[in-house]
Amino acid sequence: MKYHLTSPSMKTLLAPGIVAALALISTVAAQQPRAVDANILKATGTANDPMSGSWLTYGLTQGETRYSPLKQIDASNVGKLGLSWSYELGAGGGNQEATPLVWNNTIYGITTWSVVFAVDARNGKQVWRWDPEVNQSAVRQRMCCGVLNRGLALANGLIFAPINDGRLVALDALTGKVKWEARVAYPQDWYSLTIAPRIAGNKVVLGVAGGDHPTRGFIDAYEIAIGRRAWRFYTVPGDPSKGFEDDAQRSAAKTWAGDWWKMGGGGSVWDGMAYDPETSTVYAGTGNAEPWPEKFRGAKGLDNLYTCSIVALDANTGKLKWHYQEVPNDNWDLDAVGGFILTDVQIKGRTRKVIMQAPKDGVFYVLDRVTGEFISAAPFVQVNWTKGFDEKTGRPFINSEAFYDDKTPVQIYPTGGGAHNWAPMSYNPATGLVYLPASQGNYTFLAADEVIGYPFGHPGVAFPKPGVKPIVPPIIGPEPLAGQRGILEAWDPLNQKLVWRTAGGGAMGGGTVTTAGNLVFQVIGDGRLLAYSAGKGEKLLELKTNRNGAAAPITYMVDGKQYVAFLAGTGRPPQTEGPTDAKVDNPPMLFAFELGTAALQPPVAPTRAAPGAEPHQ
Repeated sequence: MKYHLTSPSMKTLLAPGIVAALALISTVAAQQPRAVDANILKATGTANDPMSGSWLTYGLTQGETRYSPLKQIDASNVGKLGLSWSYELGAGGGNQEATPLVWNNTIYGITTWSVVFAVDARNGKQVWRWDPEVNQSAVRQRMCCGVLNRGLALANGLIFAPINDGRLVALDALTGKVKWEARVAYPQDWYSLTIAPRIAGNKVVLGVAGGDHPTRGFIDAYEIAIGRRAWRFYTVPGDPSKGFEDDAQRSAAKTWAGDWWKMGGGGSVWDGMAYDPETSTVYAGTGNAEPWPEKFRGAKGLDNLYTCSIVALDANTGKLKWHYQEVPNDNWDLDAVGGFILTDVQIKGRTRKVIMQAPKDGVFYVLDRVTGEFISAAPFVQVNWTKGFDEKTGRPFINSEAFYDDKTPVQIYPTGGGAHNWAPMSYNPATGLVYLPASQGNYTFLAADEVIGYPFGHPGVAFPKPGVKPIVPPIIGPEPLAGQRGILEAWDPLNQKLVWRTAGGGAMGGGTVTTAGNLVFQVIGDGRLLAYSAGKGEKLLELKTNRNGAAAPITYMVDGKQYVAFLAGTGRPPQTEGPTDAKVDNPPMLFAFELGTAALQPPVAPTRAAPGAEPHQ
């Protein structure tokens, strides 16, 4: 027999104190926030989203589309957007690159030196703050890529935070208390963590930065509940004398020569990742081969797998399902780590499950995400490392003139730092367009006589002497937008063509989010919030925050009100050591905007080095 608390017969059987206690338990249980599990993450950002208005994973959806179905803010009223509130992030020490998460009326974020915070999403009041207390003096010179982070992961009431010094920490989302800690890598080995982790079923996955140093890239998966490592996949093979971890490593070793493992090989996974719950597949983009010039790797005529590749892994085992190498024998730091978009599209009357990427090499790729089959590729900016692609295999026809030595410099398109780096792109299913921040230009390469280590890396390249005319291989791709380095493109991925573009943003600043309100929001590295009509690219809004080093925006809804939010500001100089909560002039901040407000803007920050000066990883 089942009794209810309101049943008279049940009340007579229980003492009044017990009745009151049970009533309290019932009330508390009803107030507990709904847990974010694998099913909720699978539905996030879709028409069946049970937590509509939240932002539960880095790309909003597990397909990394950054498309929000929210439309309270639309093309007709976005001009009325104003600052609602702001929150000081701490002392700073570098750019903000993190995408915040929103759950349980709370914004969760991570800032420089991997400090994690939770604030009320309605007013910016701090709920909790957790400092991992990284040993700044011991590790700063061993971390290639600054003290930045790109985001967090959320599942089962836990926040997963990547710590710059190589730790992965699980925090209680309600209290900020540490639940477990795992050691992913050590800064003594030139590794650091900057990537936003992703949830893949009952695991949290992430990769390591440091690929311009003598490191061997890898991807790890950890059990959500206890933090035990479930698997590791190496992106380049190791020392053959020690045996290979799996058949994928054994196959990859055939594409290397000499004692490559002594220099690590590279292939770091420091940004682009995605998870497909339908096929239980983890996708990751891998970084450049290390050192850059082929002469130091004995790589002439060899591909150097799995650098500059998309790798598709079984989320349960970490085994390789397929790979596609975008740049065989990379000599130009053309990491394939730009973010992914997973979606279903109609191609020649057939529904295709695709994965799309626009990485540093300046080419937009569309592949079948189930099989890895090449569908199409086209340059979205000017490029000259390749002449084009084999239509069946997708293998690039690399310009022989693009390979450089230590005598004659070679001018390569796209620019240093890549055509599209970490700044997130977004995809709107209504327009069918990808909103892609990009950089135009070129970079001149010359091999060094030897590989010399610097705090930022061991690239093995030298600076050309002034007045020496470089070789310029033939250029393909769209004509540049005159007078601009950073641009925003609306790209048609099915027809591989530019629909509209405008000045602003760039490879390492200018991330976007698009919405059902026919909008594209973009945050420029100098801290400006912009809004464009998604279809035609008409500028509808421009707001200043007076903070550079800005990250990509998100949009969320709490209590029936839609907000737009992002992190911005560098705070103290990058090499400064000290407490992460020290008071500084013009500290980095989290900004939230809503319709019809006009809160005071922060004061103008002093002029400093241009944002994005830190190495890209």
